[in-house]
Amino acid sequence: MILFIKNISVILCIIICLLFAFSACNDHNYPNKITFNTHIRPILSDKCFKCHGPDEKQRKSGFRLDTEAGAYALLKDSKNEYGIVPGHIAKSSLILRINSDNKDFMMPPPESNLSLSDDEKKLIERWIADGAKYESHWSFIPIKKSTLPKISDEAWPINDIDRFILAKMETKGLKPSKEEDKERILKRLFHDIKGLPPTIEEQSSFLSDNDPRSYEKMVDKALATAQYGEKMAIFWMDLARYADSHGYQDDGLRTMWPWRDWVINAFNRNYDYKKFITYQLAGDQIPEANKETILATGFNRNHKITQEGGVIDEEYRVEYVADRTNTFSKGLLAMTFECAKCHDHKYDPISQKDYYRTFAFFNQLNEKGLVGDISVASLADPPYLTITKEDKDNLLSFINKMDTMDVRVMIMKDSSVKRPTYLLERGVYDHKLDQVYCAMPKAILPFDTTKYQSNRYGLAKWMFDHNNPLTARVFVNLIWQEFFGRGIVKTTGDFGLQGELPSHPELLDWLAWDF
Repeated sequence: MILFIKNISVILCIIICLLFAFSACNDHNYPNKITFNTHIRPILSDKCFKCHGPDEKQRKSGFRLDTEAGAYALLKDSKNEYGIVPGHIAKSSLILRINSDNKDFMMPPPESNLSLSDDEKKLIERWIADGAKYESHWSFIPIKKSTLPKISDEAWPINDIDRFILAKMETKGLKPSKEEDKERILKRLFHDIKGLPPTIEEQSSFLSDNDPRSYEKMVDKALATAQYGEKMAIFWMDLARYADSHGYQDDGLRTMWPWRDWVINAFNRNYDYKKFITYQLAGDQIPEANKETILATGFNRNHKITQEGGVIDEEYRVEYVADRTNTFSKGLLAMTFECAKCHDHKYDPISQKDYYRTFAFFNQLNEKGLVGDISVASLADPPYLTITKEDKDNLLSFINKMDTMDVRVMIMKDSSVKRPTYLLERGVYDHKLDQVYCAMPKAILPFDTTKYQSNRYGLAKWMFDHNNPLTARVFVNLIWQEFFGRGIVKTTGDFGLQGELPSHPELLDWLAWDF
């Protein structure tokens, strides 16, 4: 009787799958080619990875859908059942589960409050029928130079970026808007680059200039102004959680504005991105370190600091290190490492051990969780850099305002005694488990200790390794968002499995390769 019921279930599954496949083949709106990254991974990440993804502790039945080996493996406690059998939807238990109405058998289970739409089921079935080919997550694939797309209207593009935009428009049956008048073009240009409207004199000059390069000349003029650096610094200060107060409780004052002035100066002097980031991550550790490069490390000290009496010093020190870790990972790598502080990441290939290995880079600072009190104005918690009037007149001439008194700014300076780093159970500061050492997730790029030092300077080198798939993509996406209001990847802080896919992936990689 049991064998009969099982055979009937298999037959029903085959019939259902054939019906879905037939329906899909007759759906003219269905994509011709199903790819894992574009069509399947977003569904699995949203509906399945919580129980069948990277987090070993949350995984149900030992079945994984985030890896090819896990998806193709023999199911637990089974002799001949597989979750996915490439090319065979009738032999794939996953199909039986997602099409079942049995509350004890169906997937996702009712208690998850998740469900698959008919279109999502069709996509998964078509993908399995086509071979169920897995792909590395798009943002972890090394950047390769994109070829310029073919377009119908060769007369429209002014530069190569236009070709990518037009190619996508042509697939949607859209046509470009006609070019705006010069007044609006100039207004947009100045707001984008300076954050200010053009003057009457600049408008008159531009309108009367018939030179074919009149627009380029105005771009150069706007870039040469001090306001360019101020405008560009705004988004970076947001990313770096900049403030001239401590944030907790009474929000006591502190002095971080010299770091802000350094950021403005870096944009105005057109520092390349490698220099810009290396100074901020490790300006105290580079061979050519000086007061300017050390000042740049204030990037890592912009976090909140408590001045509340009675707090546990070590608890808040650990919070500051976590803040630096999270800001680095989300701001510079667009990865949500913070999700792995207490447990393995449920969606991305970042283990809790990976989190604390990254944490170790920022854990060597000789700092306290509580320093000073709110009665002390312009407080700079150690370690700090003292800026003198002589510095202002020479190396740090970009600092905007300073009276005759010296200024102290919080910066990075590692302790002479290496502090051990431990994996913290559930992220609790005093629940120490195994000791860990500086490293980064292998899924992004292995941290090769023969190439990089095990400190923040080595971390900066790892970021700018040509094989790092994230660094350039993340920054060009941030810049795109600054000028167009929305990134090519809409989730600028999440290039992981839960983030949005790029609207123009080839353009993103073309820009990243060029950058």
